[in-house]
Amino acid sequence: MMNVDLTIWMNSLLRDLGIHPNMADSLDRLVILVLIVLVAVASDLISRFFLVGIIGRIVKKTHNKWDDMLLDHKLLYRMALIVPAVIVYILVPLAFADKDSWLVWIQRGCAVYIAGVVVRFLSGAISVMSEISNVTQRFKNHSLKGLFQILQVLVYFIGLVVIVAIIIGRSPTTLLAGLGASAAILMLVFKDTIVGFVSGIQLSANNMLKVGDWITAPKSNANGVVIDVSLNTVKVRNFDNTIITIPPYSLVSDSFQNWRGMQESGGRRIKRSINIDMNSVKFCTQEMLDKYRKIALISSYIDETEKKLQEYNQTQNLDNSVLVNGMRQTNIGVFRAYLEQYIVNLSSTNKELLHMVRQLQPTEKGIPIELYFFTYEKQWEIYERIMSDVFDHVLAIIPEFDLYVFQNPSGRDFTEFETKVKAN
Repeated sequence: MMNVDLTIWMNSLLRDLGIHPNMADSLDRLVILVLIVLVAVASDLISRFFLVGIIGRIVKKTHNKWDDMLLDHKLLYRMALIVPAVIVYILVPLAFADKDSWLVWIQRGCAVYIAGVVVRFLSGAISVMSEISNVTQRFKNHSLKGLFQILQVLVYFIGLVVIVAIIIGRSPTTLLAGLGASAAILMLVFKDTIVGFVSGIQLSANNMLKVGDWITAPKSNANGVVIDVSLNTVKVRNFDNTIITIPPYSLVSDSFQNWRGMQESGGRRIKRSINIDMNSVKFCTQEMLDKYRKIALISSYIDETEKKLQEYNQTQNLDNSVLVNGMRQTNIGVFRAYLEQYIVNLSSTNKELLHMVRQLQPTEKGIPIELYFFTYEKQWEIYERIMSDVFDHVLAIIPEFDLYVFQNPSGRDFTEFETKVKAN
């Protein structure tokens, strides 16, 4: 009734303004529609001024970061876009008859527009929540991006169903019921998305992976830093600056190495061995011990060890003139003692973590002497420099203990051997 009364009033007003009755009958509803559009435009300006203008200025003055993200994603602007569409949807029946086809399609258009704006608003709100989780200490170590992406997919899916239902004039629940019969097909179409979502939840729940972690995944040829964890992919920037994408499912089903524990610990491990030629291992003579005593790091070790061995040999009444009898120091044992003192005295060594020098199982390539310790420096470049400096020193010091490094003969060795044979 209200639209009829308004139409009669507008018709009378037009006639009072001197417009011919026939023309007034044609223009009354059009004028009402124009007025509705003007009201919608005014409401749009007012809502933008209030939401985007006034509230936006207040948000910029606050110290919180999350409200700044609302402005960055234009959520207030998207919220303001809903107001004029709602105004048109409510007031447009005043310009048409109840069963006018134009009224139906204009209201459906408004409803589709409102649904689209709401979907974009909710998607933006989810993006804001994702960014907030990335900077919040509580959730910073959890890769929640995949969860927020699946929420966005659900929002767009439900929004699409609602829009289609509005256009065809059916209930959204009816469409959803019909889609239930196609669930198997949808599962097949979105298989990778569903598997990726489940894998992302496993990675996040078990704290297996997050942005910034250094990982190595041999099967995927990945060795670098994680730069993004999304619904379907994990992006890794390798140390050669190539970027490789890995499906989250492969990280769950296959093994990968995460170096975060090392980065968060007190040091990074150095574990490397050098092969010693077994033919160079021998008992220490008095001359050798005198030479080793001049080495500051092991001078006290030589004296203490020699004293203990002599006391033992004397108590056993052994013939000391025969080297096999009794206990004696060896050049490789003194060498190991030197290396132990050497790594302990390095300023980069973390003394609180395990450190040792050990002899591994001898092979046809000699006796492996392994240095095992942790350095405070974890950055790759500095770490490699420290390890190189250590083994530069170790290689250079080996001949001082009358030992030789084992290495397979090369062409130069054969050439020198042939020259010596010819010379003799």
